[in-house]
Amino acid sequence: MTRVLLDVPHEVAGHCGSGSLRDLLAWAGLSYGRKPLSEPLAFALAGGLAFQYLRREDDTPPIYLVGRTGEMELEGCRRLGIDVAVRRTDDPGEGWRFVTDELDAGRPVMINADILELPYLRVQLSNTRHSLLVVGYDDDEGVAYLVDNDRADLQEVALPALDRARSTAGFPDPPRYATYPMRFPDRLPALLDVARSACADAVRHLDLGRGLFPEGTLDGVVVDATGTAGVRTFADDLAGWGEVLGADELATSLRALRVFIEKAGTGTGMFRRLQADGLREAGERTGDEALLAAAGAWRLAADAWSALASATGDGVAAAAAAADELPGLEARALEATRVAAEGRTADGG
Repeated sequence: MTRVLLDVPHEVAGHCGSGSLRDLLAWAGLSYGRKPLSEPLAFALAGGLAFQYLRREDDTPPIYLVGRTGEMELEGCRRLGIDVAVRRTDDPGEGWRFVTDELDAGRPVMINADILELPYLRVQLSNTRHSLLVVGYDDDEGVAYLVDNDRADLQEVALPALDRARSTAGFPDPPRYATYPMRFPDRLPALLDVARSACADAVRHLDLGRGLFPEGTLDGVVVDATGTAGVRTFADDLAGWGEVLGADELATSLRALRVFIEKAGTGTGMFRRLQADGLREAGERTGDEALLAAAGAWRLAADAWSALASATGDGVAAAAAAADELPGLEARALEATRVAAEGRTADGG
């Protein structure tokens, strides 16, 4: 029988995807300085910032809010020169071999799992796109060893429980044993080039309205708002919740809105705080003023999203008033990011 346990540097992170990527880069010894790459910088360089708001019929809660794309981890890896693949299957044995092949070769591996089925997490909502790392397993004990952004310590999980989390039919779609084997380069590409490329992708997502779910993916959708333009749609729709939602739905939606902005692995501020901190670090390391300006703009947006989260406790009118500040701030942050992507300064130089 086999026992493997790899030594992978791990820290609690604000978001599962950027936290997993940061841990993997630390394990591979790749960074832009003496210290391991920070999570905010890993997030910003992934270029996955986005916006999507959904209101759905016959769902609890009837709203969903997310601030990143579904391909963020893949796009981030490829931008950093990491060779990455996605393997999926409906066969449990094959799905487990995807993992053990990597571990037996001495490599930790990222997977997707449903948070609702992970026994060490206490959550009430399904999310099948949660990213985490498997760093070992023990055949005799029938367990896998995991590191997760939400927990500081190594997690020991029974293999049947992990199998359920990797094969569930939960929201938004079955993970189908999704596994991401990676091969790392000897060194990372030039930081300024990577940061500008990541900004260009974020601009594209926000301009074109790319979200986590392509249009038509989910049933019962009443409102599907994406991109920077969709922030205005979201704010306007929120102002009308009192008229279209019942009292219980309204209370549930306001509570869920705060969770989606601050608590659901967003790093607080609807992912905008991670983006701001990462761009600030990139700007400081490269001396690029445009990156620093974009960081400041996203910091203002992040603070406004957090203000909205706080306002949900005062009712829908207060929340709507707070949300009304967002479209302008998001538009200014988008333009600052466009300038940074093009290597210009704010005055056009």
